[in-house]
Amino acid sequence: MDLVDRWVALAGPHTRHIGIELDKRYGEPHRRYHTREHLTAVLDLVNEFAGHAASPGLVRLAAWFHDAVYDPERADNEERSGRLAARMLADTDLTETDIGQVVRLIELTATHAPEEDDRDGQVLCDADLAILGASPDGYAAYAAAVREEYAFVPDEFFQAGRAQVLNGLLALPRLFHTPAARERFEERARKNIRTELKLLNA
Repeated sequence: MDLVDRWVALAGPHTRHIGIELDKRYGEPHRRYHTREHLTAVLDLVNEFAGHAASPGLVRLAAWFHDAVYDPERADNEERSGRLAARMLADTDLTETDIGQVVRLIELTATHAPEEDDRDGQVLCDADLAILGASPDGYAAYAAAVREEYAFVPDEFFQAGRAQVLNGLLALPRLFHTPAARERFEERARKNIRTELKLLNA
């Protein structure tokens, strides 16, 4: 099933135009990591962890939009993705309350810090960060793709900024919040992050 068909299966044939637009956005040529492949991986994991969510359908919608706007030269991509979702979903049968929840979840991916009782946020954040717990080769490919997206940043500034992000992740009491993701990804993610930090500092 291609992405547009997958969107239609979730949101209905009357929203196909939204699926087409989202598919086009995730295929933008400047993307190296935040691509259709990343979206597919997040959607698959949201499905896998859906039993933990309070409103899995809304989490799936948020997953579709979470990187819909992606410009590595800007720091407000999550906010802009949320605004895009609000605008596009206004033409659907969703209530204002549900759309507001989708926007909140999208914006939460800026910090990946859901509250203890935010089961929907935990599922989306865990799915989005799961790449951190990939195999060493998978993680290396992810790190290289992120560097390509920031090719406009000189090495010394990229290394400093990236190290700050990675150290911030390591400082978190836990990277993953759902029991399934924590068991599957936490230990390997921390090992991957420490390895990348060593390479950045070498």
